[in-house]
Amino acid sequence: MRAQGGSERAAGNTGRERLRRGPWLAALLLAAVGSAGAGGAERPAAPGFSLAELAVGAHRDPGNAERNRYRHPVETLEFFGLRPDSHVVEIWPAGGWYTEIIAPYVNERGQYYAAHWDPESDSEFVRRAVERFRAKLAAHPELYGNAKMTVLMPPDKWEMAPEGSADLVLTFRNIHNWMPRGYAAEMFAAAYRALKPGGVLGVVEHRGDPDVPQDPKAASGYVNEDYAIQLAEAAGFVLEARSEINANPADTKDYEGGVWTLPPTLRKKDEDRAKYLAIGESDRFTLRFRKPADGVR
Repeated sequence: MRAQGGSERAAGNTGRERLRRGPWLAALLLAAVGSAGAGGAERPAAPGFSLAELAVGAHRDPGNAERNRYRHPVETLEFFGLRPDSHVVEIWPAGGWYTEIIAPYVNERGQYYAAHWDPESDSEFVRRAVERFRAKLAAHPELYGNAKMTVLMPPDKWEMAPEGSADLVLTFRNIHNWMPRGYAAEMFAAAYRALKPGGVLGVVEHRGDPDVPQDPKAASGYVNEDYAIQLAEAAGFVLEARSEINANPADTKDYEGGVWTLPPTLRKKDEDRAKYLAIGESDRFTLRFRKPADGVR
C-alpha cells in the first residue's frame, strides 16, 4: 500500500491482514498461483496485492473463492489486460463476485466503476441488491475506498463512466439478461462510449450450442458466441482474441431449466444434484474486443 503516513500504513496493514485470515487461505493461494501457469511471472505487480492473492483473500464472501475453479478469475483478468493503473468499468456487478478482485487491485493507482442498477428503482429486489453492494464496499474501505458507483439502468440511465474515460469495460454473464429486454445493442453502444480509443471490452457469457439457432430472448440463458460477436461488432468493436479459459465441454446445454439447472443456481434443487455438481458451472466463451484507436466506427 502507498505509505504517506502512519494512519494510511495502518489501513494498508489491516487490509493485508483481512486477506490473510482464514485457515484455508494458504492452500487456496497455492492452488491459484499454480493455476496461473508459467506466464504468471509476466504479470504486472500490483502495489498492494496480486490478482492471485485477491482471488483467494479472506475478504471475499463465503464460498466465492471456491468458485475460482469454474471462473478462473486470475487468467480471465490477465487475458483482458487488467493492470493496477487501469480505469475499469464492471457492468452490473450484482453481488460483487468479481468486484472483490478487481476493485482492490486498482484501488491505489487506477479507478473502479461499478455500473450497477438504479437505487431508486421501483423494484424492491433491485433496491436491496444495490444496498447490499454498497454495504460490501463500505465494509472494507481499505480495499474499496476509491471505488465509484454509477447507475446503468435502461431505458434512460446509460452513463456507466465518463465518456471516453475507461481503459476496460468488463461484463460477466450479462448479455442473456439484456436480450429479453431488448437493449443488448444499446448496452454495447454504451460500453463503446465509455471506453477510450484503443480501450478493451471484455466479455464472458454462457456459450450456446452453435447448431441451435439463437433464441432472441435467450430464455435458456445461453448465447451463441457468433451472435455476441455480431452485437459487439455492430457497436463498432473489433474482435481481438478469443480464449477457452472458461470452457466446460461437460456442459450439454440442453436442460429443461436452462443454464440455471447447473451450479451455482441448481434450479432442480436436490433432483439429480450430484449429476449437475459433477458437470460444474456452464461452458462460457471469453472474448476480448477493442475500440479502434481512432475511435471511428
